[in-house]
Amino acid sequence: MNTQDYIKIEEQYGAHNYHPLDVVIEKAEGVWVYDVEGKKYLDCLSAYSAVNQGHVHPEILKALMDQASRVTLTSRAFRNDQLPLLYKELSEMTGYEMSLPMNSGAEAIETAVKLARKWAYQVKKVPRHQAEIIVAAGNF
Repeated sequence: MNTQDYIKIEEQYGAHNYHPLDVVIEKAEGVWVYDVEGKKYLDCLSAYSAVNQGHVHPEILKALMDQASRVTLTSRAFRNDQLPLLYKELSEMTGYEMSLPMNSGAEAIETAVKLARKWAYQVKKVPRHQAEIIVAAGNF
């Protein structure tokens, strides 16, 4: 299949909530991405900073494979042998007492809103269920 074939399928079956470039990436390595026709591009987007380390980084790939061969994922209902070590390293690196890793920006914002509400109740003494959190619409 070529670029137009993939775009046609995506347009037919995918939600139209975003307007991507008409480039269909097939593989990537380091700072380079390659489309389905084999054309090479310098990836200046880096998945909006999610891959600033480059694509298919060998050390990250090895760590990912090592961990996935042991335990793929646990819910926070269980403890695991890696999260405490991450907490400790983050605390030592940042100087903060505690951290709460999130999977996505949406989770992080939701947690920040909950934290703001709790602060309002405990510190500012806003009556329970009276805190109103105002956020911006259409900001993405």
